[in-house]
Amino acid sequence: MGGVRALSGDLTAAYAAGRALNAVHGRSYYLATRLLPPARRPAVHALYGFARVADEIVDDPGPDPAADLLELERALKSALDGVPGALPVLLALADTVERHGIDRDLFGQFLYSMRMDLTVTDYADLAELARYTHGSAGVIGLMLLPVLGTVCPAEEAAPYAARLGEAFQLTNFLRDVGEDLDRGRVYLAADHLAAFGVDRERLLWARTHGPDRAIRRAMAHFAAHTRAVYRAAEPGIALLDPVSRPCVATAARLYAAILDEIAAADHDVVTRRAVVPARRRLMVAVPGVARCVAARVRTRGPGRGA
Repeated sequence: MGGVRALSGDLTAAYAAGRALNAVHGRSYYLATRLLPPARRPAVHALYGFARVADEIVDDPGPDPAADLLELERALKSALDGVPGALPVLLALADTVERHGIDRDLFGQFLYSMRMDLTVTDYADLAELARYTHGSAGVIGLMLLPVLGTVCPAEEAAPYAARLGEAFQLTNFLRDVGEDLDRGRVYLAADHLAAFGVDRERLLWARTHGPDRAIRRAMAHFAAHTRAVYRAAEPGIALLDPVSRPCVATAARLYAAILDEIAAADHDVVTRRAVVPARRRLMVAVPGVARCVAARVRTRGPGRGA
């Protein structure tokens, strides 16, 4: 169900809650959403807000995070079935799912990966890690696809959308190695770490003493792998609705800039967290603004007004 319709006060507030979560916790992502047509932004914020609520349950857990996730899953089902609940982000999410025809099964896949975070602390290889990243990030790309729109059958664009979501996630894994260690997790394939003589114990030692050459080489390897995933996802941008392309292209560049900051720090991701300076984020976003305006003009066509 596309288009714009009047929103109730509660629904407007619910979308505003998702937007606020996005603005505070996902600065690069939020900046890129500003390049979308205004009517499409609330849906993106609603999806982000839901994902953020689930993330906080597993990353900053209460006494019983498994019960909290189960409660969220039940509340989500009720919201999607049209029964309002206490969480504003779910009200906005249910409206977004209805408007854009988003596959409800994707949310089950997402929550499955969130539950993995409660019990799984290491990943033996890239295939094992991919099972996690599909649910934690690949499905987010698939959820966004109906919102962004495509110029081809959605199933043709879907693999690229999922791959880009996974590239974002792999970037986050590298950026957050130190913080994840503090939570008892390592989101780097153990067999690839072992190829450089690195394991969890070595990473924990480096958390205090700083990374040695082997760790820096291992992180450079994972950065190169992540860049390859971005390249594999890039052809999918051309399959999107033209008015959505500047947003997604800018988001990809903003996230890839995190890898640049990691390289500039000689791949020390253990004692520090790479952050793209605000000035550089703006420099990346500005060209997207020009492409955004041009795409909207082309979409409206001559003589149709603003």
